[in-house]
Amino acid sequence: MKKLALISVSDKSGITEFARDLSSLGYEILATGNTAKLLTQNDIKCTEISDFTDFPEIFSGRVKTLQPRIFGGILMRRDNESDISEAEKNNVVPIDIVCVNLYPFPKVVEEDLPLDVKIENIDIGGPSLIRAASKNYKYVSVLTDPGQYSGFIEELKKGEISLPTRQSLAAAAFSYTSFYDTLIANFLEKAFGLAKTSMRLNFPLSQSLRYGENPHQAAALYGSFNKYFEIVHGKEISYNNIIDLIAAVELVQEIKSTACVIVKHTNPCGAAMGSSVLDAYQRALSSDPVSAYGGIVAFNEEVDKETALKLNEIFLEIVCAPSFSEEAMEILLKKKNRRLVKVLGSLSDESVLYKSVPGGLISQAKDNSRLDKSQTKTVTKKQVNEDLWKDLELAWVVCKHTKSNAIVYAKDRKIIGVGAGQMSRVDSARIAVLKAKEHGHDLENAVAASDAFFPFADGVIEMASNGIQAVIQPGGSVRDDEVIKAADENNLAMVFTGIRNFKH
Repeated sequence: MKKLALISVSDKSGITEFARDLSSLGYEILATGNTAKLLTQNDIKCTEISDFTDFPEIFSGRVKTLQPRIFGGILMRRDNESDISEAEKNNVVPIDIVCVNLYPFPKVVEEDLPLDVKIENIDIGGPSLIRAASKNYKYVSVLTDPGQYSGFIEELKKGEISLPTRQSLAAAAFSYTSFYDTLIANFLEKAFGLAKTSMRLNFPLSQSLRYGENPHQAAALYGSFNKYFEIVHGKEISYNNIIDLIAAVELVQEIKSTACVIVKHTNPCGAAMGSSVLDAYQRALSSDPVSAYGGIVAFNEEVDKETALKLNEIFLEIVCAPSFSEEAMEILLKKKNRRLVKVLGSLSDESVLYKSVPGGLISQAKDNSRLDKSQTKTVTKKQVNEDLWKDLELAWVVCKHTKSNAIVYAKDRKIIGVGAGQMSRVDSARIAVLKAKEHGHDLENAVAASDAFFPFADGVIEMASNGIQAVIQPGGSVRDDEVIKAADENNLAMVFTGIRNFKH
């Protein structure tokens, strides 16, 4: 009996070598138009699908493999007498190997192309072939990735493909078509302006991680993390590193001038603007130099030689920036284990956040709120000058990226105290004071930001007693009048933003 292999690939990487190996092992090759043309040009004997089925490709290639002789050959059960009888009656012969990959819709969908062009890159016959071969894995091997070719040929040379290999290939194939269909469904809903009726998430495995938050927790990274970050040096990145890295970069990208942010356990322990990258780093480090040890340092501009020399003075888990000068890279590479990460683009284009819950997922739009001075309201007798506003703006941005309940103190374009993740807002205010005093910062004439409104006047009174001269907060409490009155009595300026920034 003939041994048949069907090949129809969009990604032709390695396909001539694979087809040549199959031919040498006694397989007759069936191929679709462009694949057949490439194989013929490379002196590999093959039969075009249209010749095999005695039916031409039609509608500019839209229909070529959707034929009973093709699908019958793939789906027939080799040990079923009824199937064998029907196959003989209808001139169907078994197809034992199916090698298919699909039109490049995942790539095309990301490009600025007309809708019709994108639609035309939705493969129909390919997924059907893959699914048929996967369903009949007991008898058929299905290959969907050039990376599978060499291992498959090595096993085939030893005699035959084992059942566990066919099972593995089938599972990988269904995963491939699932990913493909997920992209199409999500794209069409968006293109046609339709509401989502289900949540489809299908991200390919990027890498296994050593462990999760703790050594007893397994972890893995999925999707296109490398679209945003390039790890250029250092030991393998960990789960916690990734979470902290994202927190640091999201914050530093939101600061409008030259800035540095230092993050520890997802909370900023240092943040500052500076006249240079070095100045920004030194000022951010001075915010809380103890907590900065082992932290993640993020910049929004290129790291230079002088900054690199300073960075090498303490232990840091990660240093990340849009770029590093050649001299800086030379210096930073001296630390063998510390990771150096290039930030490849803005993180703000990721618009939805997901968290797992028992039985499913919970999702929300990302907090892309921005502070617009013209939309804020100063509600106290004391007004805010330009210098105060710049400090308030920095405090607000950092507070937005700090775990609730959050209070942040800033002075002279630098964070000097952070109170994060407390059950009481007053406790957060007190902790921020303690942190500031611990590192010798003068709170007199500093400003404060709160991620949510003050439910009572006690938080404002606590701040005023420590020299704070201006506060920025959402407003909206039923006791706003009491809070404003306390601010006036303590000669504080208070700005309402109307924007709450809880972060859980």
